[in-house]
Order: sequence, then C-alpha cells, then structure tokens
Amino acid sequence: MQPHQQRVVDEKAELDEKLTKLDAFGRTPLFASLPPEEQGRLNRQHSLMEQYSSVLGERIAAFD
Repeated sequence: MQPHQQRVVDEKAELDEKLTKLDAFGRTPLFASLPPEEQGRLNRQHSLMEQYSSVLGERIAAFD
C-alpha cells in the first residue's frame, strides 16, 4: 500500500472511531438534555460523518 493510501485508511479509522463515540453520546441522558437545536446539529454532524466515511470506504475499495 502506498503512503497516501495508508493515510486514507488511517483517516477512515480515526473518523469511524469518532463516529462511534458520537453515536454513543447520542444515546445518553446528557444528549437528551441538550436543546433541540443542538441535538439537530449533532445529528446532522453524525449524518455527514457517515457520508464522509462512506466516501473514504469507496476510495479504499478502489485502491489497486
């Protein structure tokens, strides 16, 4: 694997770890206590992070 490809793999792994943590936070009482506007922003962030992870996965799948 080329160094630039490894960076993409590492980036996806780091992003997926953050996504897992954000997902877990979304199930806590603290999240439920946040104003609806902030919950919405965090939910939007989660969705965008999932899309970003998906694109990185596609890039990795296309590596030779």
